[in-house]
Amino acid sequence: MASDPTAGGASAEMPVETPEENLDIPPRPAGQEADVQQLQAEKAELQDKLLRALAEAQNVRRRAQQDVERERKFGVERFAKDMLSVADNLGRALSALPKDGDVSDPALRNVIIGVQATERELQSALERHGVTRVKSLGKPFNAEFHQAMMEVEDPTVPTGTVVQELIPGYLIAGRLLRAAMVGVSKGGPPARAASNEN
Repeated sequence: MASDPTAGGASAEMPVETPEENLDIPPRPAGQEADVQQLQAEKAELQDKLLRALAEAQNVRRRAQQDVERERKFGVERFAKDMLSVADNLGRALSALPKDGDVSDPALRNVIIGVQATERELQSALERHGVTRVKSLGKPFNAEFHQAMMEVEDPTVPTGTVVQELIPGYLIAGRLLRAAMVGVSKGGPPARAASNEN
């Protein structure tokens, strides 16, 4: 069955209206040309302001995310510095106590074991929060991580090697929290260049 364009009662001679014939758009008056240009200029200016505002909002959001990330990493810095003095005092207490095998009194032995366990737990808690100890002994002196407190005459090790650690140094999330206070050798063969690996 062929399709009949006149089916459904539509006349084959019915003219098809174009959109231009349907619209009653009045002709533009001559004085409005300047208004149109002014409106287009305002539109362009507003679009520019919008784009700048969107860019500024994106920058503010990015800076806020960076601040949150920095605070997450380094927010415990003040607290960690305070805890380092506790770690130092525990270390001093352990170095002042006799070694575990040299103690005959069981009560004193238990105190020593308890202080050792407390120091290990404190170091573990610091590490969980991104605070790590700088490894200094036997390494070449590096001013980024070490503070030289004295020179030690030792011809058996290269000059500039850390041979004594007075106070340990710490890093927080890879950034220096406290420099290690060390004794550096002198009088030995020339040292190799200091490395950043600690």
